[in-house]
Amino acid sequence: MSDTDSDTHDPSALRTPIVAVLGHVDHGKTSLLDKVRGSAVIEGEAGAITQHIGATAVPLDIISSMAGELVNPDDFDLPGLLFIDTPGHHSFTTLRSRGGALADIAILVVDVNDGFQPQTLEALDILKRSQTPFIVAANKIDTVPGWNPQEDAPITQTYESQSERTRQRLDENLYKIIGNLSDEGFSADLYWRVQNFQRNVGVVPVSAMTGEGVPDLLAVMMGLSQRYMKEEMEIDVAGPGVGTVLEVKEEKGFGTTIDTVLYDGTVKKDDTIVVGGLNEPIVTDVRALLQPRPLAEIRTENRFENVDEVGAAAGIKIAAPDLEDAMAGAPVRVVRNRNLDDVIAEVQAELADVAVDTAEDGVVVKADTLGSLEAMGNALSEAEIPIVRAEVGDVAPRDISVASTAEDPKQQAVLGFSVDVLADAERRAEIDDVQLFTDDVIYQLIEEYTDHVESIERAQQETILDNITRPSRFRVLKDHVFRQNDPAVVGVEIYAGTLQNNNYVVKWEGNEPTRVGQVKGIQEQGEDVDEARAGERVSVAIDGPTIGRQVKEGDVLWTDLPEKHAKILEQELKSDIPTDELEALNMYLEKHRKRDPFWGK
Repeated sequence: MSDTDSDTHDPSALRTPIVAVLGHVDHGKTSLLDKVRGSAVIEGEAGAITQHIGATAVPLDIISSMAGELVNPDDFDLPGLLFIDTPGHHSFTTLRSRGGALADIAILVVDVNDGFQPQTLEALDILKRSQTPFIVAANKIDTVPGWNPQEDAPITQTYESQSERTRQRLDENLYKIIGNLSDEGFSADLYWRVQNFQRNVGVVPVSAMTGEGVPDLLAVMMGLSQRYMKEEMEIDVAGPGVGTVLEVKEEKGFGTTIDTVLYDGTVKKDDTIVVGGLNEPIVTDVRALLQPRPLAEIRTENRFENVDEVGAAAGIKIAAPDLEDAMAGAPVRVVRNRNLDDVIAEVQAELADVAVDTAEDGVVVKADTLGSLEAMGNALSEAEIPIVRAEVGDVAPRDISVASTAEDPKQQAVLGFSVDVLADAERRAEIDDVQLFTDDVIYQLIEEYTDHVESIERAQQETILDNITRPSRFRVLKDHVFRQNDPAVVGVEIYAGTLQNNNYVVKWEGNEPTRVGQVKGIQEQGEDVDEARAGERVSVAIDGPTIGRQVKEGDVLWTDLPEKHAKILEQELKSDIPTDELEALNMYLEKHRKRDPFWGK
């Protein structure tokens, strides 16, 4: 039976809530999805669950048989749940609808032993931004030391059959997760203690391996959807379809197709549709609607069957001309009996809603979908990294051209999220000295870029320091005059800072500095050196003074700092110079500012 057979004649019907699964890598998102799908197939006939494009529909009666007494089908009007098959917040950000995430509800999977990890926090941030209701599946309870598994049992039943020590270990881990959620601004508790799921996040302990807690997970999702989302699930079944592009794919015999999640109305063969494109909305006609054959027939050579129409909520492959520039995450609208210009304007408005703010200068950003481009834009904005251009698609030579024109070397960079770098773009980047950063985890991508920026800044500071006169204060030691003049050679002790070869030397008398000469050589234990640091005793050749006249034994001398250098040291390099050097600088500035309060400012 196609998705629409039962509903088409009813002008308004309840659609299936769309469920997305998020969480840190290796915490069991795919295993949990596989468990739900696998159990659903076992519970029903092979054809009882509908395999959609990019999604799996699990009808209410199958959910009820999996959840046992936790779900009484008579209590529900909703037809079941539609699980998005590609887990991860990456797919979640792809799935946009008007005003936010396409998923109606999300499951955040957290490894009960591992707890919160960086991607957990990233997923939470996305859930917060899109205001999507979610529940936490505290997965892998079967790995708690001493766990005694009860296949597919509800959590309360299996929890009771564990030893006290095992229960205690599990409780500790669960309360750690609840504490982490609280740190992130979410009030949470174990799901059976939650009174109001709109105010509190329910935590459901589960095992994707043994199926324990899965009945509870399904029951909570059905209950939440029925109680809080029923109105949102009301759709005009016969109305023009509204959906989101999940993926743009080449399909043998059909050319470029779009895998689409439909969340309102219907789409029919020969309908005119408007799809968000790279440069402008694409207007085209549906040539074929393809859905996977039932699981029982999946071995047949032709993987898809052609259907005449599909109603929400569903995943469907749309074949139509001119889809090459369609973007993952972009809106799809059926025109039908509406004005084409109005529909194009709606699509443009939705695309503008996701547009990333760009500046005159900044980095180039590429992402695989519109939703992940938006997530990248948000994350870079928070990290105060400006963006000059942001687009969906692989890194191409023209991205390198844009990045190479940046005046600031830190901005000569392209950040690509979940995209490929085209070979000619890679070659071009090497020639133009543009840095490429690619990753499929947003926070890692930004970390790699900020590390790169820090290394450039360090190198820049080091270059400035190399070319700047460093402050120092030193004393001519008594009985250490080795030559009186041309040049004078004396033993000195460095009190603070760094004395460098070729520095000019001043002596302060009252509030007036007098330049007395220039360092023309430094020796430490008979060896020539370029500089001497605080605490060292060295012999110094000073061209200019005669010892006993302009300079006497016991005199305190200073490196003569040019005003511009003093200003750079105080305002830009304070944190890059040693404490004793800073001390010498501050004392030197203090002396000058007694004469002129604005010296070096």
